Amino acid sequence: MSESSKSRGVRGAIAAGGLRFGIVVARFNDFITERLLAGTLDALRAAGAGDATIEIVRVPGSFEIPLAAKKLAEAGRADAVIAIGCVLRGDTAHFDHVASEVARGVQLAQMDTGIPVIFCVLTCDTLEQAIDRAGLKSGNKGQEAALAAIEMANLSRTLRSAGHATVAAPAARRRKRRS
Repeated sequence: MSESSKSRGVRGAIAAGGLRFGIVVARFNDFITERLLAGTLDALRAAGAGDATIEIVRVPGSFEIPLAAKKLAEAGRADAVIAIGCVLRGDTAHFDHVASEVARGVQLAQMDTGIPVIFCVLTCDTLEQAIDRAGLKSGNKGQEAALAAIEMANLSRTLRSAGHATVAAPAARRRKRRS
């Protein structure tokens, strides 16, 4: 018997019907972010999301993404949020500060709200690398982010549901053993 058939796993479906999505897009480096947004929208629509279930919020740059993502998640209008931006390395340490803080802020937004916030902020050394990741050679990372958002939104619903025993059972068993 294979390892996967021994244990019962839980994962989210890749079906967007009935889900709502928020997308926060940075305007800075819009040559890249608009390509990522197009890939995200294509993937969401292909999975069954309607335009009325997608809210797009634009912010000046990547550094502003975490606050907008958190507010969008807190508003209860999205089952998942996708954070789209592009930070390119320059000649100063500015890149390191922005890239690190955006990643940290996005992680905090999802942890604070319980709503999945998918990180689709390219952090590239060159414009060429960013172009490749926005649909030229390496696929479109926006499409990948949309699929992750759909899966995580469905997984979050499954884990929240009252009848889902996989999450509650191990904790209950630990409490019983301690008594």
